[in-house]
Amino acid sequence: LPLWNFLQKRLEYRVEKRQDPMTESIRNIGIIAHIDAGKTSTSERFLYYSGKTHKLGEVDSGNTVMDYLDEERQRGITIVSASASFEWKLGERSHLVHLIDTPGHIDFTAEVERCLRVIDGAVVIFSGVEGVEAQSEKVWRQSEKYSLPKIAFINKLDRFGASFKRTLEQMKRKFPAKRVVPLQIPVGEEDSLSGVLDLVGLRTLRFAGDDGSAVVAEPVAAGDGPAGIWRDEMVSSLSDFSDPISEEFISSGSVSEDLLRREIRRLVIEGKIVPVLCGSAKRNIGIQPLLDAVLLYLPGPSERGGFHAFNPKTNEEMECSVADPEFRGLVFKIIASSSGDLLYMRTYSGKIKAGDTLLNPRTGEKVRGKRLLRLYARNVEQVEEAGPGDIIGVVGPSNTSTGDTLCSLHKPVSLERIVFPEPVISMAVEARSSKDKDRLEFALQTLCREDPTLFWKKSEATGQMILSGMGELHLEVSAHKLRDEFHMDFRSGEPQVAYRETLLEPCEVDGVFDRVIGENRFYAAVRVGFEPVMRLEEGIESSNAMRNAQAIPSSWTRSAEENLMNGLKTGGNWGYPLVYVRAKLLDISGNESTNDAAVAGATLDAVAKAVKTGTRILEPIVKLEITSPEQNIGDINGFLQAKRAVILGMESLPEVKRLVCEVPLSEMFGFSKSLPKLSGGRASFTMEPCGYQEVSLEVLEKKAGM
Repeated sequence: LPLWNFLQKRLEYRVEKRQDPMTESIRNIGIIAHIDAGKTSTSERFLYYSGKTHKLGEVDSGNTVMDYLDEERQRGITIVSASASFEWKLGERSHLVHLIDTPGHIDFTAEVERCLRVIDGAVVIFSGVEGVEAQSEKVWRQSEKYSLPKIAFINKLDRFGASFKRTLEQMKRKFPAKRVVPLQIPVGEEDSLSGVLDLVGLRTLRFAGDDGSAVVAEPVAAGDGPAGIWRDEMVSSLSDFSDPISEEFISSGSVSEDLLRREIRRLVIEGKIVPVLCGSAKRNIGIQPLLDAVLLYLPGPSERGGFHAFNPKTNEEMECSVADPEFRGLVFKIIASSSGDLLYMRTYSGKIKAGDTLLNPRTGEKVRGKRLLRLYARNVEQVEEAGPGDIIGVVGPSNTSTGDTLCSLHKPVSLERIVFPEPVISMAVEARSSKDKDRLEFALQTLCREDPTLFWKKSEATGQMILSGMGELHLEVSAHKLRDEFHMDFRSGEPQVAYRETLLEPCEVDGVFDRVIGENRFYAAVRVGFEPVMRLEEGIESSNAMRNAQAIPSSWTRSAEENLMNGLKTGGNWGYPLVYVRAKLLDISGNESTNDAAVAGATLDAVAKAVKTGTRILEPIVKLEITSPEQNIGDINGFLQAKRAVILGMESLPEVKRLVCEVPLSEMFGFSKSLPKLSGGRASFTMEPCGYQEVSLEVLEKKAGM
C-alpha cells in the first residue's frame, strides 16, 4: 500500500497490456541541444503527431508533457530528463520509439550523460538563429564519447535572423570529424518559411492545417535550380564514402531514392556522416519527416552491435550480444522513495517478466522487480514483460544505485557504469530545529540517490550538512525540492567553490606497510612515480616491467591502483582532493604473509609522502559564452576583465555579438543578476566547467574576507 501511495503521488498510473515488438522495430533516441534550442517543443510534436497526446504542449504556456515538474514549467527549461514511449508508422510497419528529452543547461549535464549511455541514436537540435552554441558543442562531444549515430535538425528557421546556410557552415567548421550532409533545405526563411525541400526524394513538403498534421508532397524537378545544386552536393558528399552511389551516378547520371536511403542509413550507423534536416517546431514544420528519418537512418538495438560487460569476480572484460538469452539491464535513473524506488532501466539482452528475481552484481543481493512499467513522462503503463533493447520502469528493488546492473542469477555480469562529473560548488544547509535534523538528512540522501552529481556530507568542524552540485542553478533547484517535496524548513549558506590541489613537481616515493599481527608479519612495499600533468593526461597506470612480472599477483596490482585513486581523492596539504596528477606504479614487493590490505596500506603511505613534497591550490574555471547587443558588449567585457576573465574570442551574429571567455567559478556568483543590469535585460549567457587553474593564497584570503 505505501508503494502504491507513492506511485499515485508522483506518477499518474494506468494499466495497458502490450506485446513487445521485435528488436528491429525499436528505436531508442535522445534529443540533445543547447538550452532553448527547441528540444521540448520538438518532443511535444513527436507525441502529438504519433497520437500519444491530443493537444500540442507549449513551453511558453507551461502545459508540456515532457517538462512536467512545477519547477520546469515556472522556469521554462528542462531540469530532469523525461522518457516517453510511442509508436510511429513508416509505410505499413509500426515502430516503438523510446524518446528521452534531456536538459540543455550545463548544471544538469548528468541527465544528459546517463541518457546518452543507454540510447542508440541522438537527434541534435540547433537554433537557426544562434547557430552552434556552447552547450551544443558540449552535448555533441558527449555523444561522440559513446559513438552515437546522430541526426541534426536546424530549428527556428521561421525566426528573424535565422540562416540555414550560416548554421550549416558553423557545424562543418566546429565538427570536422564528421561529414555533415544536408538531406533537406528550407523553402523560404524567417517569415517566409513555408516548408522543406526533401533532397533525397526530390519533393517539397508543406504542412497544412492549424497543427501542421497534413503533409502535402509536391514533386520537384532536379534541373539547375537550388534543388539540383543542393542535391548534387549531397550526392557528391555521399559518394566519397559509398562506392554503390559513385558507380550508379557514373553509369546513369543519377542515383535512385532507395539506394540513397540505404547508403545514408549505413553511413550514419557507421558514424561517417550526420544527416541534416530542418524546419520549425513552433510552426509545426518539418517534424513528421524528422520522425521518419529517425526510423530510416538511426539504428535499432541489434544494429549497434555487441556491448561490453565485466565478470564481477575477476573484472575481466566480456563481449556480449543482444541475442544472448541471459537477461542484462542497466539502471540509468532512479525516482527514490522510502517505500520503494522506481528504476529507469535499459534492457540489453534476454527477457524480464514482472516478479522475476534478478541479481545486483555490485552488492551481490538478489532483487525482485514487482512491476514493469512503460514510461510516459510522469505517467506509466503496466506491461507483462520486456525484451532486449527496451526502456522500462521497474518497481521494487531496493539498495540499487544509478549505474547498477541487474542480470540473471546463473550468469552474472556487470555492464559498464556511467561516469559522472564531480561537483564544483557547495553550500551549507542546516535544519531550523534540532528535531528536523534526521528528516533533513533523509531528504538529502534521497536527493543524492536520484541525482548522482549531488553529494552531501556532514562538516566535522561545524556540524552543518554540506550539499555540493554542478552550479548555482543546480543547488537552487535542489533547495526548492527540499522545501516543496520534502517540506523542509532549513537555512542555507552562500555557495562555495570546490578547490583542488596538484603536486608542485614530479617525484618517486617508496611506500611501506609493516605490521606484526599475532604470529604473522604483514609487509608490503610499493614504489610509485608521481607527476603533475595537464587535464587530459591524468590517470593511474602500471609500468610495463611490472605488468610483465610473473611474481607479482594481479590482486596486488589491482589493490595498489584502486588505492592510488582513492588516496589522491582524500586530499592534499590544504585538505582538497588532488587532480592533474599521473601516478605510475613502478614496483610491489612483499613476503609470504602479504595480502591486498598490506599493499593498500603501503600505497596510501606512498601517496602521503608524495603530498608532503609540496602541492599548490587550484580553482575551478568555467567557459562562459555571452550573447549581447553590440552596444552593450563593451561594458560586459570590462566587467569580466575585472573578474579575472581571459577573453578567448568574439563572433558577430545578426544584430548581436557572441563573447567567449574563461572565468574562475568563484567570480561568477551573482553574475545572472549583474548581466541584465549591464545589458538592459537583452543579453543571455551559458557556462560549462572546463578545468582548473592555479590560484594564489592572496586571492583565496581576499575571497575568504569578503
